[in-house]
Formats: sequence, structure tokens, C-alpha cells
Amino acid sequence: MPPIASAGTLIKEVRVKTTRIIAVVVLLAVSGVALHVARAQQEGITRTDLQRHDLSVPGREVVQVRVDFPRGVVAPKHSHPGEEIVYAIEGLLEYQVEGKPPVTLKAGEVLFIPAGAVHAVRNVGSGNAAELATYIVEKGKPLVVPLK
Repeated sequence: MPPIASAGTLIKEVRVKTTRIIAVVVLLAVSGVALHVARAQQEGITRTDLQRHDLSVPGREVVQVRVDFPRGVVAPKHSHPGEEIVYAIEGLLEYQVEGKPPVTLKAGEVLFIPAGAVHAVRNVGSGNAAELATYIVEKGKPLVVPLK
């Protein structure tokens, strides 16, 4: 028959096991965040939120974002819960909107992308490319919906 442990010993064992479980959970959470950051850096796209305001239309808002694409980087197929108006700031960006021929924009050119339209964007120039994206979207929904 094994010796009976004291209450103090049992409490210490529970604390040690609880501490180990918490450490594993924290490690897993940090690993997940690191993976997300690594993926975002791998894609190379930088999004800078400029402004977000409610509109006079109930349930809608306008969001403006500067999006920078290093040379050769692709924003994979995605959509938005509203319209997107693109203004090319610099470089050459090729837009592939589902069901339409590709369109290449250079600085100063614009493109309208209808609500829910699946599209991809690729920097086809020799340097950085950037756009000013203005979204008129449903409030409270994710701005970018990746294609699964």
C-alpha cells in the first residue's frame, strides 16, 4: 500500500500541474500569434488604416486604407462586404476581378470593384506599388474576406 500524502503535498502537486498547463496554453497562444505575424510578413502587404466613419446610410461605413505591395507580391483572391474604390498611388498593380479581364493600373488611375466581387491584386512593376482603397461596407463585418 502506498504512503498517504499530506494535504500540503497534494496542494503543491496541483499547483505545479496547474502552472505547467498554463505555461503550455500560453506557449501555444504565442506560437499562433507568431505564425500569423510570419504569414503577414511573408505576404509582404502593409495596410495602413487612414480613416473610418459612419455614413448617413444606416449600417454602412466608409473605410480608407493605404495598401503597399512590394515587388512581385500578390494579394490572393478575396472579397469585401461592400464596394471598393481603388486609386493607384504608385507602381503597377494588376487586378483580376472574377469574370472580367485583368486590369493594370498605374499611378493616378482608378478602379471600381463591386460588393462581394472576388478579386486578386498583384504588383507587376519593378518597385513598390501602393493604392488608396476606399471601402463602403457593412458596419461590423470583416473588411477583407479571404477566399476559402
